[in-house]
Amino acid sequence: MSERLPTREQALQFLRESGCRENVIKHCEAVTELAAEIAKACKKRGLNVNLELVEAGALLHDIGRSKTHSVHHAVIGAQIGKALGLPEPIISIIKRHVGGGITAKEAKKLGWPKDIYTPQTLEEKIITYADKLVEGSKKVPIEKTIEKFSDEGLPPSAIKRIRKLHQEMSALIGDCKCLP
Repeated sequence: MSERLPTREQALQFLRESGCRENVIKHCEAVTELAAEIAKACKKRGLNVNLELVEAGALLHDIGRSKTHSVHHAVIGAQIGKALGLPEPIISIIKRHVGGGITAKEAKKLGWPKDIYTPQTLEEKIITYADKLVEGSKKVPIEKTIEKFSDEGLPPSAIKRIRKLHQEMSALIGDCKCLP
């Protein structure tokens, strides 16, 4: 498996070749733009963040949507990423970006392989957070996302993880003008 990160062009090509629709690709590009701004804000505050990983991972985070738009796109995306020979850090981003992360108990209920499905690294958290702030290709406030997830029946524990991620990221980036 290659540890070289794909370029922007390669990542976009992977999305298209996997069968992602143009609206999914536009969403991935919007998440990438916001994630890069958040990563730069983290860097400005002295945090060690791999900007290239954030950009490549954000572009590819929804590659599983080429096959399904259900929550399972995370696991399917990770399988696609492995088949493409993507580096492990990108595969981790793909499988850990859903909601505020999926607990081991929730993953078991979903029938997913035993693994970690909650964002662990700063880069994973940045992309997961940026993804919650982009609906389609437009930035939205976190409260709008939380309201949407609540309406869709996400359990309170999952909503709580999204709020926790929001608080953690807000504390890291302060008054970033990039946030909706």
